[in-house]
Amino acid sequence: MLRMAVEYQGFWASFGDLIWWFISAFVFIAYLFVLFSIIMDVFRDHKLNGWFKALWMIFLVFVPFLTAIVYLIARGRGMSRRSAEAAQEIQQAQEQYIQSVAGSSPADEIAKAKALHDAGTISQSEFEALKAKALHGAPAATPTA
Repeated sequence: MLRMAVEYQGFWASFGDLIWWFISAFVFIAYLFVLFSIIMDVFRDHKLNGWFKALWMIFLVFVPFLTAIVYLIARGRGMSRRSAEAAQEIQQAQEQYIQSVAGSSPADEIAKAKALHDAGTISQSEFEALKAKALHGAPAATPTA
């Protein structure tokens, strides 16, 4: 009987092992992305009863791969709709925040100052100081009358 002695050269010695490791890591990370997106969708859905949410979570813990496939088949269309709605809400909130923080243009500031001047609330020198501040962005020195 002839025996071949094969010496183990470590995990990284074989190119096939390296490729297989990268494919396995990619599939595992993709599976984690799917799993976490399902968990986020379960808790994002306001129409789903709390007991059904708990049931989905139990199945995801004990039979994760099969549950993920069933969830994507049964609720995949609603999942994409809820994700798009959430992204749209975030975009609207961001736009509102930017508009509230951005302030107004120099022309708007001058128009407000002109309205105050015309109403007699501020003097001509105060109007000029506000106008300079709006145009140059420099702090306006409020003159004392």
